[in-house]
Amino acid sequence: MTLFIVGAGGFGRETYDAVLAAGDSTEPVMFCDHALAGEKTRGLPVVHPDEVDDDFVVAISDPDARARLSAGLEGRGLTPRTIVHPRAVIGPETVLGAGSVVLAMAYVSSSCVLGRHVQISYNTTLGHDCRLSDVTTVLPGANVAGSVHLATGATVGSNAFVRQGLTVGAGAFVGAGAVVTRDVAARTVVVGVPARPHAR
Repeated sequence: MTLFIVGAGGFGRETYDAVLAAGDSTEPVMFCDHALAGEKTRGLPVVHPDEVDDDFVVAISDPDARARLSAGLEGRGLTPRTIVHPRAVIGPETVLGAGSVVLAMAYVSSSCVLGRHVQISYNTTLGHDCRLSDVTTVLPGANVAGSVHLATGATVGSNAFVRQGLTVGAGAFVGAGAVVTRDVAARTVVVGVPARPHAR
């Protein structure tokens, strides 16, 4: 069995770090990236997406690209793999969806539900009872308080804070360092302290 890491950029390499830290060095790993096919990344071969024929994880931060690629690969009957760094903390009664990635020093509290192909970067925190829908992203250092709902494709930027009980709408983007004190509408960018809508 070969694990294909789809995306040979920064998050792809960080995902590979998590795979290595998990300790199964005997399983073959390849990167998949149409722009780098035929080259090597971290000493591993990079193949074209058409060549993926086994378990995969999509390690691309852009939620639209992640959704499109994962749907295409699953449509071919391939299985998404969930990757959790051994130095991440996953609380009791928390469920991780298929194809999700949780990096080192992330803390995911109890009774959270993460959808499919969710990305939780290093040094992040998710409070109790959070609900993260499919292809959501929490970038490094972000703090998402308890009972927050991140709708499909939402992104919380580096070092941002989302107050307890709020909803960040589908496709919304919380800018780096923003402090979210009210719900964020779908497909809206918010920045600042407190966070306010910002034109894309």
